[in-house]
Amino acid sequence: MATYPPAWYALWLAVAVFGVLTWYLRNFTQRIQATRTVALLGIASMVTLLIWTWTQF
Repeated sequence: MATYPPAWYALWLAVAVFGVLTWYLRNFTQRIQATRTVALLGIASMVTLLIWTWTQF
């Protein structure tokens, strides 16, 4: 099993936070631009996490 640095786990936290924040903004506010921005940050975090994980093997 691979071991990852703390920054990798911080990315996991970012993905989770951006996911919940996107859900909240989408369902409970009318802030379309904020929703898109947070969603894009979540996507960027997840893509970075995937690339980082796949290059470790």
